[in-house]
Amino acid sequence: MTLFRLDGRRALVTGGSKGIGLAAAQALTALGAEVTLVARGEEALRTAAAQLGARWAAADVGTPDGVQAAVEAARQAGPIDILVSNAGGPPPGLPSQMTEEAWRRGFELTFLSTVRLADAVLPAMREQRWGRIIAVTSLTVGRPALTLPVSNAMRAAVTNHLRTLALEVAAEGVTCNTVAPGYTATERLRALHADPAEAERLQHRIPARRFGQPGEVGAAVAFLATGEAGYITGQELLVDGGWSI
Repeated sequence: MTLFRLDGRRALVTGGSKGIGLAAAQALTALGAEVTLVARGEEALRTAAAQLGARWAAADVGTPDGVQAAVEAARQAGPIDILVSNAGGPPPGLPSQMTEEAWRRGFELTFLSTVRLADAVLPAMREQRWGRIIAVTSLTVGRPALTLPVSNAMRAAVTNHLRTLALEVAAEGVTCNTVAPGYTATERLRALHADPAEAERLQHRIPARRFGQPGEVGAAVAFLATGEAGYITGQELLVDGGWSI
């Protein structure tokens, strides 16, 4: 028996042109899934899709029209079996510095995008009695970072929404989980910790003594998408090198 294969399954991955989203798409493709990538930047998206042999759609999933465009692009290949909701992180700043517009944009991009995407793909998943809804969040859901207040709040909301949705659909063969990366070597991490000395100090505080790699997070996403993970739902899978303990 061949384990951990996704042949014949179709996946929609948002934020899929780089970083963790791209790594998740690569891992899903390696297991045999047919992937549709969605992101806002068309140039990077086109390059990533060409490398993977994937479908793609340039869309802003922080808007209803963007979600609709993303889902319609993926459905051209057939019903969506796997959703990976991977929204970009809201801008940093202290809680007292956040404007209403920053909160509103974070709500739309990080939280409501996952709600809308899940609502769009769920009917077909329930009909076929098989589906995987996976959101990429952050270790800050449980251990908030001072300068990421919007991300902290919205990713916690995503986590609890999917936990609640899991209760509703578990008996119908649909699982809902989150993958919470720790400090992972992406463009965003390099922007937030641009000072080499600060980055070195941060790595020393991580039990694994290094930053994670996007591929390690992508592998966790792909595992939760497999049939073998069908009894795992409503869970948060931390990929953080031991930081949370």
